[in-house]
Amino acid sequence: MIVDGQADFRSLLSHHITTHWSDAIISSYDPVAAGQLPAEFSGAGNDIILLGNQIGERDSLDALQQFVGRLGFPPVIFFGAEAEKSRALKLGAELFFPRDAIRHNALVVGMSDILKSHRASANTGSLFVGDDRAGIHPLIRGYTMIRKLSASSHSAVYLARKDSSAQQIVLKVLRQVPDVADSIGAFDRFLQEYELIADIDHPNIVRIYDLGVGDDHAHIAMEYLDAGDLKQRIAEGIRERDAVRYLQQIASALAEVHNVGILHRDLKPGNIMLRSDDTIALIDFGLAKRMRIAMEITGSGEIFGTPYYMSPEQGHGNGIDPRSDVYSLGIIFYEMLTGEKPYRGDSAMGIIYRHAQAPVPLLPASLSRYQALLNMMLAKRPEHRLGSAAEVARWL
Repeated sequence: MIVDGQADFRSLLSHHITTHWSDAIISSYDPVAAGQLPAEFSGAGNDIILLGNQIGERDSLDALQQFVGRLGFPPVIFFGAEAEKSRALKLGAELFFPRDAIRHNALVVGMSDILKSHRASANTGSLFVGDDRAGIHPLIRGYTMIRKLSASSHSAVYLARKDSSAQQIVLKVLRQVPDVADSIGAFDRFLQEYELIADIDHPNIVRIYDLGVGDDHAHIAMEYLDAGDLKQRIAEGIRERDAVRYLQQIASALAEVHNVGILHRDLKPGNIMLRSDDTIALIDFGLAKRMRIAMEITGSGEIFGTPYYMSPEQGHGNGIDPRSDVYSLGIIFYEMLTGEKPYRGDSAMGIIYRHAQAPVPLLPASLSRYQALLNMMLAKRPEHRLGSAAEVARWL
């Protein structure tokens, strides 16, 4: 839970969290607009409280003292001025970070250590079916696990083999843990992820084979894409004609996604995979949002996604529509053509600022034929941008 009176700062912290924990469920509270938290606030249902020092008329260190003085209150990380550090730690803050100079890696490591420490003391055990810490993979009927590919706080991704056909597939597994309050929200979001893409049949969207739901876990079986991701391909260097071909395929996939009422919201090279035949497949809809989904499930007014590829409106926590995904696609196109990210900064907020204020990047003269398209994809204001991914494909 994030408590602070500045929307941009709450969005920045949300970005730091969701970049590392894509399944994180974040609640955000503005004590300036909504009033101070009541004296009986217990923090129940939260793993960590992130408390900023901008909370209106009340002294934030007094609020910190009230919170940590409660039995069973979650650990608190305090964000404030350097002069507040000593007192904040003495009052019981688990960690302190200077508000205007947050280092992403330090924050993630600190939060990870807190989570491990408190979950170990609570003896919650593994979040996955079986004891994953001991190397035992989930027991999913009909599949044999080969190896773990990745993991987050509520889900893990495995390379597996389907017993009936010996086909290699990817299994994404989530467990709903009793007495862990936010796992219910994560479970719902996991199932929504399947519902968002299961009915789409498009050559450039990952194929979904199966959904299984048990008493305390769910799994999605999907296509195994064995040729790496676009991030790796960009690092190796992409020929101009391949960059254009990839752009056409991604735009076509996005157009289909938008056509059924879905925003991706986290389009980046790491979420774009390649098959052995060098075709593109869009994956990882964990941040995708059906345009009509109730906001209480995914939260509102928060940053989701990755700042290097984030539209100005998304970066500032404003409302988004398909044009935001078009902007992200424009950033990816520039990077495919040049091998460079157009906007860089010393911090996430610095990059977000440049997306909103810096001019549209210029391509080298040899690639100038694509500048007009890039201008239309990367316009700062959505109303000046191409209105849909389908328009990108038509322009090409």
